Amino acid sequence: QEFTDRWSGFFNRDCESLNLLTPHVQPSAVGHIPEQIALIGKLIDKGKAYQASDGSVYFNVGSFEGYGCLSRLAEREITTNEIQRESSDEYDRDSAADFALWKARRPEDGDNFWNSPWGEGRPGWHIECSAICMKHLGESFDLHSGGVDLVFPHHENEIAQVEAATEKTFARHWFHIAHLMVEGKKMSKSLGNLHTLEELSEQGYKPQEVRYVLLSGSYRQPLNFTFDSLKAAQKALSKLQSFA
Repeated sequence: QEFTDRWSGFFNRDCESLNLLTPHVQPSAVGHIPEQIALIGKLIDKGKAYQASDGSVYFNVGSFEGYGCLSRLAEREITTNEIQRESSDEYDRDSAADFALWKARRPEDGDNFWNSPWGEGRPGWHIECSAICMKHLGESFDLHSGGVDLVFPHHENEIAQVEAATEKTFARHWFHIAHLMVEGKKMSKSLGNLHTLEELSEQGYKPQEVRYVLLSGSYRQPLNFTFDSLKAAQKALSKLQSFA
């Protein structure tokens, strides 16, 4: 909680600086463990999930006919073996495509474990979002958003979990955002091209100028953030203010 609160604080301060509307709720995964356990239990009861010998619980992808509809993956491509985020899900699953709903406790988990009907452990990477959505938005809602890198496996698995449990359409529309580039390269700490709002403010740029740059491209296309574009935003906003 202490760790996540610190980063949530940074994020919320940046959002305020950018003049973004405050969300009605900011739910956390850790704050919804009972909801996740209940959803896993429902999937087991419906025959859509199974418990492995070590206590981990997996979703049976073969039991959900619509799997792959969002990412349009052919059956031969539906595997989580080579997906980095899924590497920790390698326990005792029936199929390479099956993904973890509950991970049995391991020594490296430290204090990150909870009690469940399947023993001590923690939720998988995908069940968290499904349980949170269902609690705060209902079993079926209009619009689900996220980065383009979440289409598979994350959003695909969210759909499978919820629709297998409810037999309703999970999200009617999906809104996937392309990645942000910086000076033509992928933004990363190792390349030294990761710029925080605080750092840009210290260099004399206003948050509204950063916002103007971020709004200048289509969400479907990667946006190339450059300092030239930031200077162009300064001029454009200056003209708008003079006109106003």
